Amino acid sequence: MFGTVVVGVGIAGLARIRDLMNPMPSSPSEHLKLLGFVSRRSFGSINEAKQISLEDALRSKEIHAAFISTENKSHEETIRMFLEAGKHVLVEYPMALSAKVAHELWEMAEQKGKVLHVEHIELLTEEYKQLKKEVAGKDLVKGTLHFTGSVLDETKAGFPAFSGIARLTWLIDLFGDLTVTSATREEQKDKNYSRMTVHFQTANKKPLTWIEERGPGMRREKKINFCFTSGCLENFPQAPRSAVGLFMQDQNLFAKKLLGQVSKEELAAEKWRILRCLDLAGMIQQQCEQPEKICS
Repeated sequence: MFGTVVVGVGIAGLARIRDLMNPMPSSPSEHLKLLGFVSRRSFGSINEAKQISLEDALRSKEIHAAFISTENKSHEETIRMFLEAGKHVLVEYPMALSAKVAHELWEMAEQKGKVLHVEHIELLTEEYKQLKKEVAGKDLVKGTLHFTGSVLDETKAGFPAFSGIARLTWLIDLFGDLTVTSATREEQKDKNYSRMTVHFQTANKKPLTWIEERGPGMRREKKINFCFTSGCLENFPQAPRSAVGLFMQDQNLFAKKLLGQVSKEELAAEKWRILRCLDLAGMIQQQCEQPEKICS
């Protein structure tokens, strides 16, 4: 059994507490035991899970793994503390708000022989699984992924290329490695509006565009337009509802890693994807934040 602690009790943290307390029968999650949660706010207990201090969580010999569900900006510090304390770590994406830091943390986990698992539930949705089947084996001509959503506090969530890394993960997972050809960002600060536009090339020199747009009252929505030599895909394929929740699927995957049930090849591919996406996010931020060139 692996004793666990949940750090941060927002929407994701509460879902983690629920799933750890009610593991799927006969699943790897049955090897995880919730021993408490850590929060800056005072709760006492949530659904019979008791609140403990961060110091106790780090010190406890019974706690082997931490589920980090804090705001994005504090992921780095919290991952570092739990790895230093010799714990395995599951963290919600993005694992860090800088590619350099992400590489450092991954190296640290490997040196300490600990699992560092980054949640990417966007790859576990039925909608995405159907889309991946639909795209498989087709030759891309060009494509666009356009996301809209409500305003995020960037001081906590990070630059849009990091807070929106789920979209970038989709593109890398569907079409392989990408090169950033240009990245720009339009902001209307008085209206709390932001639109980031990134142009990529695939390994076969095909163009892909990612748009991340946020503003007050904007509906959370993804639109696709992927054109292949065989035709265009403009709507998500119909997908059945999954019998297993996304956080539970992710928890099972983490537990499988702790139990040594995931192959080296799968782990290496996942590491490459996560770090490559964070590298690209860093490049995108750099390009977007460059002062505009003034042509004389």
